[in-house]
Amino acid sequence: MQRSRALIAAAWILVGALVLRLVLPFGFPNYDTLYSLVWGQQLARGQVPTYNVALAPTPHPLAEVVGLVLSPLGAAATLGIVVAVAYIALAALPYLVYRLGSAWFSWPVGLAAAALLISRYEVLSYGVRAYVDIPFTCLVLAALLVETRKRRAGWPVIALLDVAGLLRPEAWLFAGAYWLYLAPKRGWRERATLAALVALPAILWLASDLAITGNLLWSLNHTQATASQLGRPTGLIKFPYTGARRLGEVLGPDGLIAAAIGGVLSLWLLRSRIWLGLCAGIVALFAFALVASSGLPIDDRYTFVLVALLAICAGAGLFGWRSLPKGHPRRALWQAGSVVCVIAIVAFIPWNATRLNQTFNSPNPKKQSLSAQLRVENDLVALTRRHAITLRCGAIGVPYHTPIPLLALELHASPARIVTKEIAHGSFLQAASRSVRLIYLLDPNDPPTNYPVPAHFRLTASNRSWRVYRRCG
Repeated sequence: MQRSRALIAAAWILVGALVLRLVLPFGFPNYDTLYSLVWGQQLARGQVPTYNVALAPTPHPLAEVVGLVLSPLGAAATLGIVVAVAYIALAALPYLVYRLGSAWFSWPVGLAAAALLISRYEVLSYGVRAYVDIPFTCLVLAALLVETRKRRAGWPVIALLDVAGLLRPEAWLFAGAYWLYLAPKRGWRERATLAALVALPAILWLASDLAITGNLLWSLNHTQATASQLGRPTGLIKFPYTGARRLGEVLGPDGLIAAAIGGVLSLWLLRSRIWLGLCAGIVALFAFALVASSGLPIDDRYTFVLVALLAICAGAGLFGWRSLPKGHPRRALWQAGSVVCVIAIVAFIPWNATRLNQTFNSPNPKKQSLSAQLRVENDLVALTRRHAITLRCGAIGVPYHTPIPLLALELHASPARIVTKEIAHGSFLQAASRSVRLIYLLDPNDPPTNYPVPAHFRLTASNRSWRVYRRCG
């Protein structure tokens, strides 16, 4: 029975991934994920990963292991597999939300929650760009689903959170809170075993930082420094406003209205059904606040676990009344609330449609639409595969940091050999137009260097997005 259930789930997820790929054919690994693949590639060559480069992202040990495993297949296959996994994870996310909503309330609640979540432009954008936050959220939701089906399930839940804890450290907090919940009902030996399992991802992450950099807290310190350098909002004082704003940006006004109605009514009338989600939501909110108070950026993608749980509340706002017995004195009130939810969702369809179009197809370079980014990135890859960009003559100069990890992956090189400063010889990469510079800019606080073409460099290759100049010797 369990095997057939797993096969059905896998089939639904794969079908969902194919549909998403057909509807949104804009997938490519983002800057952070590309760096993880590069570092994994360096490990495969027996090299120490080059963490200490300007604007390098936070290391994620599991993502680096993926890069290590895929490295023998070459850059093209690595990129293709990572994009495929990204679409699978993006399809798994609404499936898990559907399963949780169905288990806590009813299948219409789960279906509505899944539909609302997968229609959010932020979720789709981060998903098709292979950010680790989507699989991380899937693993946390899968742990919740295991616990929903079997209370105090124990090590299977912690094992899922351990895997998640090698993608994002917030999972350490989820696992620790779950251990506190389990401990009163377990013997001392089992408590110790589960505690060791809870601590495992933190130990592995810290040990990885220590082995590679000599600094046990490299990931924390480096992310704090990068957040400061890029002027990202952080700190507990900014958390209430910025955190709420980030949540609203992801869930949307209609999602927030429906989640508020569904959450309040569920806590009032169906508290026993929502208590697990409530506990998980409290831990997710505390983890988000802890990230901010640690000097880390208050990013929208850090809200995804909370957004998924609120999407279930929104689904409850629409259909939670079905879980009340017929004739219940508050059933009509809940139905009235569901009408408000429908009105909000319909009213904000133009708002959501505009943002989806801006995210994926906007012709405005400042919007950095994913179709435009993919075009610029494909043009860069084409030049590397024609050997128009090489390291034969020395370092590669680039206008800003965005191209560095992709070039390093394609050229099987250390990212330290690709620089944003003037070079005397080597290859010099220049954006073909101002629109390309805007489309492919990593961050507004990482402006292009605008170095002129160095003296004695000659144009050796070009396409619609890039020009390559070279000087040897």
